[in-house]
This record gives sequence, C-alpha cells and structure tokens, in this order.
Amino acid sequence: MLETSARLLKLLALLQTHRDWTGTDLAERLGVTGRTIRRDVERLRELGYPVHATQGTAGYRLGAGASLPPLLLDDEEAVAVAVGLRSASDGTVAGIEEASLRALTKLEQVLPPRLRHRVRTLRASTVRVGTPGGAVAPDTLMAVAEAIQRKERLRFDYRAHDGRTGGRAVEPHHLVHFSRRWYLVGWDVDRGDWRTFRADRMTPKIPTGPRFTPREVPEGDVAKYLSRQLSTNAWPYQATVLLHRSAEYAAERIWPGMGVVEAVDEHTCHFHVGSETPEALVWMITSTDLDFTLLTGPPELTAALHAQSLRCARALQPHTN
Repeated sequence: MLETSARLLKLLALLQTHRDWTGTDLAERLGVTGRTIRRDVERLRELGYPVHATQGTAGYRLGAGASLPPLLLDDEEAVAVAVGLRSASDGTVAGIEEASLRALTKLEQVLPPRLRHRVRTLRASTVRVGTPGGAVAPDTLMAVAEAIQRKERLRFDYRAHDGRTGGRAVEPHHLVHFSRRWYLVGWDVDRGDWRTFRADRMTPKIPTGPRFTPREVPEGDVAKYLSRQLSTNAWPYQATVLLHRSAEYAAERIWPGMGVVEAVDEHTCHFHVGSETPEALVWMITSTDLDFTLLTGPPELTAALHAQSLRCARALQPHTN
C-alpha cells in the first residue's frame, strides 16, 4: 500500500509539470507496466484530479477541475508560495490579508521541518516599513486584468487627487505594481493619449467596451514609461540635469520612483526629476552625491540651488557669538 501511494504521488508530480505524457513514457519513468499506469490514473481521478486522455498520443494531461484537490510542490516552490503569501498580506490588495495568512498557516503546518525553519527564519528577519497609499479591491484588479487579457475597452469611474470623480474610457495595456501601489497604464480614448491611473481610485463598469488592437507603449517599455510619469510628469516642478557619471553608476544612487536616468555616453547621463517644491528638487538632485549640470528647470529651482549653495558656504565659516 505504501509503495502504491508513493507511486501515485510520483505520477501526480509528473502530471503537474504541465505537459502531455504518453502512457509508455510514464511507465518507463515509474518502472511499471502500462496497465499499472492506467489503474493509477483511475485512482487519481477518483481522488478528484482531472486527468484527461489526450487525443492521438494515447497519453494523459492534468487539467483544471471544478474543485481544488491537493497540490504537490517541490522545496523551492513551497518556499516561493510561502513568501508570496506573506507579501500578499501587506495590505496593497484589500480584503485578502486574512485569507493570505490563513493559507500561509495551513502551508506551514504541512511543510517539512527544514522548509518550515527557512520560512519562519525569513519572516522573523524581515520588517515591512511604511503603509500602502491605498489598497485596491481584488475585484477591481481582476476586472482590469480580464479586460487587458481580452483586449476590450475598459470603462470606469475615476477619483482624481482633488476628489472629483469622472467617467473614463481606456484601452488597458498593463497593470503595474510599483512602490506598493497598483497602476493601470492605458490609452485614454477621450483624451487621445496615454495615461496612468491608480487602481485604488478606479471603479470599473460592466459591460466592457469593444475589442481593440493594442498600441505600442511609449518608449517601448511600460515600466520605464510609468517610472517617468510618476517621477516627473505628475509634479508641478520638473528638471533635467546632466550627471557627470555613467548611467549604470548613477542608477545605483537613485532609489526607484525618484527619477529617470538615461545614458548620454559612457561617462554622463541625464537625470529627469520632479517634485512638489523647488527645495525638494534640490535635495533629490544633490542626494546623488554626483557632480551635475542643470539643463532645464524652472527659475525657482535656480534660486533654490543658489540659496542652498550660500547656506553650505555659510556653514563653513567660523561661528562667532
């Protein structure tokens, strides 16, 4: 009986690799006859696993069923799932925190001691800093993702930063998880241009609109486009400076979301940055600790840089009572 159970687990592990198997291949892998494979497949079906017969190859494939049977995971997969569940409980998606923790508890209970120790060590050694700016409803994420997958125009009410709400019609391109928030990047039909929307401010409407042919995202990279939108275009004060180091070196000194770095040559790069105030721009530029040349920026930034230079010069003067 133990030998049969072990063989069933091995058979299930093979079928879960998401490929078609012939009965002959499975028999060779497990060292049994084709008749035994057929009998074991029937046992798996009785346990709720939807093992389908493939046409033309006299083989088998594990399909999706109406219920969720037990799942076999190898060591790396089990740890990856545990880490993912822990991350899912951080509150960026509303309403799944408790479910994520319940699933994580169940998983930890059945993990072998060596894996349970790895997962608990990781949990005890890490700390989450800060809170998400706005949790998004799972139904909203799914509605957006399905519209992207089906290439259907998405209609939704959108609450702007000033609190006003209005209807939007967008050809959705990608969902992006960036700096603990979810964003939709898409083509705004009414405005005739690309736009970025925070998912936690969206309320999708049904039904969705007509199908569309996806457009090429600006710069050919949705992550780069979103980073530029969030770090520059969305701010009232914007600037571009020439950093006197390579883009690779500068990127190591700039945290994600602060600005966009573009290589000029092997020795210099452009740094595009935006902020609420000129003084904040000064801090962001000088925090790179690199020599720079101001290329474009508002007059207020020039004044703020000059004031900062005088402040630093005064700091070096002897203090007298």
